[in-house]
Amino acid sequence: SYLIVDLGEPGNRLSFWEYSCTGVEKMYTCNRSGKAIIEIIWKDNNFMNDERYLELLAEKYPTEQAVSREIINLTAILSLPKGTEHFMSDLHGEYEAFCHILNNCSGVIREKVDLLFGETLSDFDREEICTLIYYPVEKLELVRKEGKNNEEWYRATLGKLIDIARLLSSKYTRSKVRKAMPKEYAYILDELIHVQKDEDDNQVVYHRNILDTLLELDNADEFIEVLAGLIKRLAVDHLHIVGDIFDRGACADRIMDLLMQYHSLDIEWGNHDILWMGAAAGSKACIATVVRNNLKYNNTKILENSYGISLRNLALFAEKIYPSEEPMKAALKAISVMLFRLEGQVILRNPDYNMTDKLLLHKVNVEKQTVEIDGTEYVIKEEAFPTVNFDSDDMEDVYQLSEEEEQVMEGLRMAFVNSIRLRQHIDFLYQKGSMYRIFNGNLLYHGCVPLDESGNLEGVAFGKKRYHGREYLDYAERIARRAWSKDARQKDRDFMWYLWCGRKSPLSGRNIKTFERTYVLDENTWFEQSNPYYKFYHEEKVCNMILHEFGLYSESSHIINGHTPVRTSKGEHPVRANGKLLVIDGGFCKSYHKTTGIAGYTLIFNSHGIRIKSHQPFQSVYAALTENKDIESKSELVETESERLMVRNTDNGKKIKEDIEGLKMLLRAYRSGDFDV
Repeated sequence: SYLIVDLGEPGNRLSFWEYSCTGVEKMYTCNRSGKAIIEIIWKDNNFMNDERYLELLAEKYPTEQAVSREIINLTAILSLPKGTEHFMSDLHGEYEAFCHILNNCSGVIREKVDLLFGETLSDFDREEICTLIYYPVEKLELVRKEGKNNEEWYRATLGKLIDIARLLSSKYTRSKVRKAMPKEYAYILDELIHVQKDEDDNQVVYHRNILDTLLELDNADEFIEVLAGLIKRLAVDHLHIVGDIFDRGACADRIMDLLMQYHSLDIEWGNHDILWMGAAAGSKACIATVVRNNLKYNNTKILENSYGISLRNLALFAEKIYPSEEPMKAALKAISVMLFRLEGQVILRNPDYNMTDKLLLHKVNVEKQTVEIDGTEYVIKEEAFPTVNFDSDDMEDVYQLSEEEEQVMEGLRMAFVNSIRLRQHIDFLYQKGSMYRIFNGNLLYHGCVPLDESGNLEGVAFGKKRYHGREYLDYAERIARRAWSKDARQKDRDFMWYLWCGRKSPLSGRNIKTFERTYVLDENTWFEQSNPYYKFYHEEKVCNMILHEFGLYSESSHIINGHTPVRTSKGEHPVRANGKLLVIDGGFCKSYHKTTGIAGYTLIFNSHGIRIKSHQPFQSVYAALTENKDIESKSELVETESERLMVRNTDNGKKIKEDIEGLKMLLRAYRSGDFDV
């Protein structure tokens, strides 16, 4: 492997890219001014022995004292408790529920409030404090309307918020806490949070004067908002979104806006995310699917209002060919026919997908109102296909769009690829997202690692090569990234559609029956067979096999999985394979609540262990504000650590240890006099 260092233009970041022989790419960054040059300074994993590495390190730490100071600082950081990780999945555009769970950190803030004030405050008062932290602007407005915002209330409230912030800041360095503060209030917050008791109570008087001045200048409301933001920032060190931000719910764009402001997160792409990514990249099959999904769920506002994608031409075309239908129903019918024709084109262009059995449109008999599936004729809903020529002797003709359909689809394609806001959101998905992630000993992915009927890693062939396990997911990510590049080919964009619904897609994991569910009356044809993964992921040995495939051999490693709602009402449990696999489908989508019985699960992993949090459906922000209605959550311990996890036990701790070794080497070079800066 090689470490390639791009010094960049003056003032730019110094970037390190690690390329291994498998093609996996990692990037590290730090601040530096330099000249435009690229040098290979790491070869055969011995980069620390290279004088050029020490020269670069010496520019940041130019003296022996600077090196010693940093070694002391980094060594101390290793002894701090591990930060809290928060895992969420399958948000599906449900902004209010997502925002609330993000605000309450899956109940972590309520736990801290109860810990501090359980003996001194009533349930109502603790609920009031929690609601103020979750929604400071809205709650302050209510407090003002109710006339409660007197000096006594402000002093008591500010005191409690400072106590909560102080408790949460205890696991971080003072430097990290200060960086989390807004610059305009960083000094004041730092002073208030890190108050030290002294013999004459000078510090207490000093801090009381700070609060007096805040009240005198009418800055208390703004300061409460800042404190609430800091508390939420300190409650969770890192957020994991394990897929499916888009579709079903109406406000995926608002979720994306919120995530783009979050301090530290990663995203594991879900099948619905990859669908939108493919649409933004210009895949017409993905575009037709996105439009159809939003028409089906009556969510067209996200297209037209949020992303500026007009459906007018589609609606006019649909109105002309289905004059007796309501406009939106006609549009749904029209885009469905276009979708199945476009899917047919993708399947015919890519025989290695092995999905020709999905080509059903040409098997429709309009006169008999039937379709032939696997040699059996099934009655279809009373349908007309005015744009399809079923009389052609060439099957491929059925899957070619009419001239008007081509015009509609080209208009939609241009709207998707040129939507500035959509491009910003998809750029962010590529920047923060991946097919899977290994983080602090856990393996995160949305869908599955395809298995065969015997429970072994299934080989999937594309072109002249067969992929399986980690290699397959790495291949899928490479093609997905290439589809977003300037060098993207039609085949790359086709693969985005395959990742959405392909039979062996690691994001789909089942045999999608969109055509049957749309047209066929016999519901027996609707059954979507899942990949064997969903049968075998209950077995500990299979989960261990998958973990080993990704280089994880620790007994404390887990698979964290989204995608499939946990049917709690039918006795299903999110913890599987003797605790090796955790399903955290958030269940945010309201249409799932009757099936699941609850509003899904999230996960908290802190220095004490891992806890699954089950949630009841969220009522509304209004109920949260006026009645302090929190999401009712239950916590279940999955794994308790025998010894508290520290930073040294984390991925970041490993990097810090490597940094310390490099600094020690530089220190030895300084002291020996062999190294001339």
